[in-house]
Amino acid sequence: MTIDVTTAVHAVDASAVAALFPDRPRLLALGEPTHGEDTLLGLRNRLFRQLVEQEGYRTIALETDCLMGLTVDAYVTSGTGTLEEAMERGFSHEWGAFTGNRDLVRWMRAHNEGRPASERVRFAGFDGPLEITAAASPRQALTMLHSYLSARMDADLLPCTTDTLDRLLGNDARWTEPEAMWNPAKSVGRSADARELRLHADDLATLLVTQGPHLVEASTREEWDRARLCARTATGLLRYHYWMADPSPARMTRLCALRDAMMADNLLALAERGPTLAGGHNGHFQRIASSMQMGGPVEWWGAGALVSRHLGGAYGFLATALGTIRHRDVDAPPPDTVEGLLYGLPRDHCLIDAPKLASALATTPPAARVSPWFGYSPLAPASLSTTDGIVYIKDMASEAEWAGGPTTGSGSGH
Repeated sequence: MTIDVTTAVHAVDASAVAALFPDRPRLLALGEPTHGEDTLLGLRNRLFRQLVEQEGYRTIALETDCLMGLTVDAYVTSGTGTLEEAMERGFSHEWGAFTGNRDLVRWMRAHNEGRPASERVRFAGFDGPLEITAAASPRQALTMLHSYLSARMDADLLPCTTDTLDRLLGNDARWTEPEAMWNPAKSVGRSADARELRLHADDLATLLVTQGPHLVEASTREEWDRARLCARTATGLLRYHYWMADPSPARMTRLCALRDAMMADNLLALAERGPTLAGGHNGHFQRIASSMQMGGPVEWWGAGALVSRHLGGAYGFLATALGTIRHRDVDAPPPDTVEGLLYGLPRDHCLIDAPKLASALATTPPAARVSPWFGYSPLAPASLSTTDGIVYIKDMASEAEWAGGPTTGSGSGH
């Protein structure tokens, strides 16, 4: 495939990203096609740092547990705890072990040191308390929400006591049973206790709405935002557990959709607070339907599609595409794919104006790349016209190569 796309190619920096949009997106998402690669995380850190310093973004949200992320936020904004505690307790999916994430948290803390609250950069997780093979107990979210409400309103308005919640929750191990992801019969989600908890969670969340004027006056903005987060998480988790117990063929599709709905709600709440940067998988951020193979094909609308429907032009999406990941046996891409076309560019990495690229390829539709490694998702050609920009990295360094190469540029605290 020989197509001139040079007019769509730019350096990967904040000014080039800003030029892709008529106005600064209130929520700007940077996707990645695989997780945990230091090259990707280093580039993300450099770009996010520039966007904070030059474009005024004030929240960085990553695809990690929204409740655990509160620990990281406390550390980067006020120095609560230590870096080690933030990395160990503040990330799900074992992402606290990634060097790039450690560098990002260290930089955020250094950036915030001595700054007024209005200029500090906040951290947030936007994923639910969910792992690939398990979902958390709703205990933390429910008890935090109940505590917030009981401290600010008449007990007669509360639908239940903490003793009732404890009794219905029971042992947390029954909620986190690993076999429940693959065997609906192992899920507690449709038990009598779980059904009653869903009603209580709904009533507690509704109190935030019906008592909103009083609660806002009786709370700091921080307390109010956290209560809303707990309400979203409690109701979302109980809904997720309910459908984990579903034996129908649509079960996995529904679970994927529910997880992304929780992500979308969290992202919208963060965007409401102020300009937000988000980092996660391309599949969660793209505007077209997401899909994967998990015991068969699964397709659903991801968080990006849901958020875009609400925010319109205030949502921006940059996808990341890769040439090679040789340490994962992902070699040079076929020339008739999007990645293959970009692989011929004389740059190690660059930013592509995706709508211009889509226009250039309109008469020569590219083929879909097929990955030999399950952990890497190639760019979907159909997504080009609905993507604002593509960050392209020609060759990924292995962990060993990265360790001996340049630093991320985001961990020095400038």
